Amino acid sequence: MTRKEFKLPDIGEGIAEGEIVSWKVKAGQAVKEEDEFVEVMTDKATVTITVPFTGVIAELRCKEGDVVPVGSVIAVIDAGAAGGAAPAAAPAPAKPAAAPTPPPVPKAAAPAPVAIPTPPVPKPVPPPVPVAAAAAPAAKAFVPSSPGKVLAAPATRRRARELGIDLASIAPTGPRGRVTNDDLAAAGTAAPAARGAAPAAASTARFAPVSIPPAPAGRSEERIPFRGLRRKIAEAMTRSKYTATHFTYVDDIDVTELVKIRGEAKKAFADKGVNITYLPFVMKAIVAAMREFPAMNSSLDEVTNELVIKKYFNFGIATDTDNGLIVPVIKDVDRKSIGELAKDLQDLAARTRDGKVTVEDLTGGTFTITNAGNIGGLFATPVINFPEVAILGVHAIKDTPVIRDGACVPGKKMYLSVSIDHRLVDGATGARWMNVVKDHLEQPYRLLLG
Repeated sequence: MTRKEFKLPDIGEGIAEGEIVSWKVKAGQAVKEEDEFVEVMTDKATVTITVPFTGVIAELRCKEGDVVPVGSVIAVIDAGAAGGAAPAAAPAPAKPAAAPTPPPVPKAAAPAPVAIPTPPVPKPVPPPVPVAAAAAPAAKAFVPSSPGKVLAAPATRRRARELGIDLASIAPTGPRGRVTNDDLAAAGTAAPAARGAAPAAASTARFAPVSIPPAPAGRSEERIPFRGLRRKIAEAMTRSKYTATHFTYVDDIDVTELVKIRGEAKKAFADKGVNITYLPFVMKAIVAAMREFPAMNSSLDEVTNELVIKKYFNFGIATDTDNGLIVPVIKDVDRKSIGELAKDLQDLAARTRDGKVTVEDLTGGTFTITNAGNIGGLFATPVINFPEVAILGVHAIKDTPVIRDGACVPGKKMYLSVSIDHRLVDGATGARWMNVVKDHLEQPYRLLLG
């Protein structure tokens, strides 16, 4: 028998760590190659990794909920051991005292702003690593991250913020070009590099963790581990609110004509099994507005201090699932028809709710749309899907009186609310952008001219 260490593999471009969501095996269990091994969540997706070789699980070195760096040993397997040899794995139940990677400080442990340098937005149009590569557990060769991406454990990033050091200015010595604590120590406590000074200054506000006392006598409560997708959502929302300077602009849209056109399109595509919703029309209107105001399709590269204007249109669609909010991305919106967009939306929503989206489905977005119209309410002030510059909230269509040619007649209206990063886009620009969206939805024939 040969004891082999299993290290958390590189499961996606630029991913430096993963959270152990659930183990599919237990210590002492006999396993075969390609059996389900462990479910790992990253910033981009949840991936189930399979067993790389036949044997017996000798040790599981991480607990569910632990956040561990890529390359860390998470398990040990007695390779080649027969299924009947499982009882021989006596040391398995014991927690090894020398577990090499006590989990780094989880990102969500303190609700402090995350003002670390953001990886540069990829300039090429092709999407990131396909899921086939991302989910391969036995890959031996690590692919270096894209130029400009800074890899570091959360504890190292926090230490860098405390010292005022720009991680991008450090020469990394860790595995796969990762910046380590030793690298920070070697760099000393010098003032941050000029290009990193602004992001570092934004992270001065810090808060102590809040402990919730037990329920009063005679009352009950339920405590659920704060991990998995819910924690990832919390991290993303916290980073967005403490980094992007939000402002929200709201307008009401007379969609009487749009409702008629959508109804006709819905009937036309019914026999093709495609449900035409309002979102494809909204998406095309957004593209038209972004062509007039390109800053609304941009991001700030905080490492190089450059405003990156995207010349492609990939829209994330916030999707409510049983496991939480997930944002799959529709690619190349400008190159697709209303029918094609409707089909893509229908397919992506179904796969998202069934948990079948891939890493590629969840990456590469340039703008996000959140649609709560089917739930109710008047309008909301959505949180930006950082590092994008804006997010549009689409709300319920309601019967309402409207004024046409001096007469009050029945009509249909809905609210649109756009939250924008005021660091990058002025209020006047956001309002003018919304006017273009409004014009195209109130006069939907204009969508045929784009």
